[in-house]
Amino acid sequence: MIKFGRASTFGRASVPASRFLPPRATGICGAPRTARGYARPPVFALAVLFVVPLWAQESVRERKPAEVMSFHGADWLERAGRDEEQQPEKVMAIMGVQAGDAVADIGSGSGYFARHMAKVVGPEGKVYGQDIQPEMLEILKQKAAAENITNIEAVLGVEDDPKLPPLSLDWVILVDVYHEFQQPQPMLAKIRDCLKPAGKVALIEYRLVGETAKHIRAEHRMSVSQVLKEWSPSGYKLVELHEFLPTQHLFILGKDEG
Repeated sequence: MIKFGRASTFGRASVPASRFLPPRATGICGAPRTARGYARPPVFALAVLFVVPLWAQESVRERKPAEVMSFHGADWLERAGRDEEQQPEKVMAIMGVQAGDAVADIGSGSGYFARHMAKVVGPEGKVYGQDIQPEMLEILKQKAAAENITNIEAVLGVEDDPKLPPLSLDWVILVDVYHEFQQPQPMLAKIRDCLKPAGKVALIEYRLVGETAKHIRAEHRMSVSQVLKEWSPSGYKLVELHEFLPTQHLFILGKDEG
């Protein structure tokens, strides 16, 4: 069952998988209406009994990867108000991160989420703070040391490989970074290889559709349809979609063994 978290603008709080319909290539067109409803033959009326999330009607826009944010912008990753905007404690509760877990924060930057997760997994757990910029990893190490956090391992990856051990991770989290992957398909394959059989990915991206994230440049935002178009062929399935964050989607993705 695909679960849909409580939404501010994206439909019902929970939609069973049996009611999921694939995205329409023509976008959010809808059916012509009259004053009394849909002006369509009766056979079409059966279709409207199904609840179709608005994102499932989005047109899938082609996109180019955004430029990677430089380590010179690391202060923005520690901005005031980020706790309220991204609610890391609630995100981790939904993920089900627990003591002893092995997790990776890919594109961790200054280690904002890595540090939060390190406190949850505890000394018996392990957090990999991964980035492709060594300068970011130095910032991560400094901030972890300042908080006396000792269970984060900094990992320098490359554009097509996170350099993480195979079949080792209960969770991977990617926050505002996937849209910057310059080689997304090789990275998705490598990330999948790093997950344990029941391992999952938490993906957070600013919303492309609607007004909630309009203050973020379009190339740094993604629609649900874009994400599924890129992740599904790489062996992932959507497990849950949550819309409680004020400006962002939270996807929970698992391995698709089908």
